[in-house]
Amino acid sequence: MNQPSPNVLMIEPGLSRYASLAQALRARVVAGEWPPGSALPAESQLAGEHGVALGTMRRALELLVEQGFIDRIHGKGTFVRQGLSGATMLRFFRFDSGTGEVPGSRILQRSRVSAPVVVSRALGIGAGEPVLRLHRLRLMSGQPRLFEELWLPLDLFAPLAEDDLSTWDDLLYPMFARRVRVHVHRAVDDIGFGQLSATQARHLGLPAGHPCAEVRRSAFDLTGRCVEVRITRGDAHAFHYSVAIT
Repeated sequence: MNQPSPNVLMIEPGLSRYASLAQALRARVVAGEWPPGSALPAESQLAGEHGVALGTMRRALELLVEQGFIDRIHGKGTFVRQGLSGATMLRFFRFDSGTGEVPGSRILQRSRVSAPVVVSRALGIGAGEPVLRLHRLRLMSGQPRLFEELWLPLDLFAPLAEDDLSTWDDLLYPMFARRVRVHVHRAVDDIGFGQLSATQARHLGLPAGHPCAEVRRSAFDLTGRCVEVRITRGDAHAFHYSVAIT
């Protein structure tokens, strides 16, 4: 007796057939069947595995494209999105020399701390649970431009708590993916303004109390879990951000 495919589609109440199918495909990605950057099987194969019409499969894939979960490249196929490679905070400032320079990175401090309440809420962990906190400088042409404070959940990033900082990359997200298999899929940045503390100002070569732009980021993995909370501070006089409205 033939066993039914484990991928045969089950329609969830309140969801259309293609939306349920998109959810099923997403679950297979999250489970690691297709890692970020890998190609999905042909539409016809996926349709057969899930027992649906080809048109339904195409609509489900279109929905995942709209959600930013996969990319469809003409003539090549359908791929799980690689996630964010950097999403540099420097886009909010006029520091770029125009050379396309990748900003340097210097870890000033790394420590295990109890998560502040606002951080624990953002990360979805209990108040006071241990997190990995980083203080980091971003540099352009060797000059310090941004001061960053990052909090990372220790259950995901424990291997980075003790290793050699000299081996760390300038861009953290590709390193997270390679070394701890955490793929940052999307991020939300909130922009505000404040004043630099004495320590922050000293690292940036500015006077204490100097006005700064603050970018508060929450970054999320493929499952939708928040995997990073970050505050980036830079000279408010250098702040610049353009948005095209069409």
